Amino acid sequence: MTHDFPLSPHPLTDPAPGGPRVLSAAQLRAHGVTAAEADERCRPGGPWQRLLPGVVLLRPGPPTGEEKLHAVLLYAARARAPRAATACGAPVRPGPAEPPEPYAEAVVTGLAALALHGVRSAPPLPSLAAVDVLVPRLRRLRSTGCARIVRTAALPTAVRIDGVPVAPVARALADAVAGETDGAVIRRLLAEAVRGGHCDPAAAVRELNRARLLDRPQVVAAVDSLVAEGRALAEDRLYRMVRVHGLPDPLWNVDLRLPGGPHLGGLDAYWPEQAVALELRTRARRRAGDGEAPEPGPLREHLERLGITVVRVTPRALRETPEQQATVVRTALMAAADREPAAYVVVLPR
Repeated sequence: MTHDFPLSPHPLTDPAPGGPRVLSAAQLRAHGVTAAEADERCRPGGPWQRLLPGVVLLRPGPPTGEEKLHAVLLYAARARAPRAATACGAPVRPGPAEPPEPYAEAVVTGLAALALHGVRSAPPLPSLAAVDVLVPRLRRLRSTGCARIVRTAALPTAVRIDGVPVAPVARALADAVAGETDGAVIRRLLAEAVRGGHCDPAAAVRELNRARLLDRPQVVAAVDSLVAEGRALAEDRLYRMVRVHGLPDPLWNVDLRLPGGPHLGGLDAYWPEQAVALELRTRARRRAGDGEAPEPGPLREHLERLGITVVRVTPRALRETPEQQATVVRTALMAAADREPAAYVVVLPR
């Protein structure tokens, strides 16, 4: 890059060769570029351009998706200007500019975060008109240009993707859904996140609940589809666990009843000879009062009073530790010989 006028003793070089050429005003000052010099270079037809307040792209032309992303983070981050080094109280001759500070109190969320996580149904970064970024609720910052500010009481623990702080998938989904009204788009985003193994249905529903989005009909319809999608995947992993780890074949998807008595509950697998039941915990809780039947919490206690051992398995455990879950089931089956016989129950297909 050629300079139209001399800079200060800090030569401005490409901060990341081959990468984004985006700097904040504080970083420009650290390179010796005054505000007046930056303004001069950002004039129409100049070699630089101002993407956002206090953020400059060191080249002309439209910004790439990556450059836009870093510009939004620089705009939203609570940056600290580099401190001049001192020795024994005396200033030291400035050396090369310090590397940019990590993005503080700013986390990418929404569609941009989903794209970074690799959710294929999210639009690619270059096509996004704005990037959603989470900041603490009390920050004095407004949405402008390609930066859309999303305030939050507490920032989520960010995932670093190529050095960019990104919200977890479940939180990014909720923030993306909050600004979407098309039910088909919402269903596609949620289904892809589950189908691609990016997050569990329960985690997504918890974030939707936290964001108070479960009173929107299009979101409720998408959640029903999401839960069904997640359950199908979990059931497939359960069948595979039994087969791969050599467990005896159970009775699949059954209802238990007392003879001539009430319905006890539905189970995903049941080994009648050992009186061992397996319950796949895929049902995501919604807010109370939305018309959903309560989760069958007392099922385990009720069955165990009848001498039936109940093993609970989550989709996440099946995905991450199937061998450990198989060991738990095998242990319960082997322990049946040392227990008192269970009460007689009627087993019906579900």
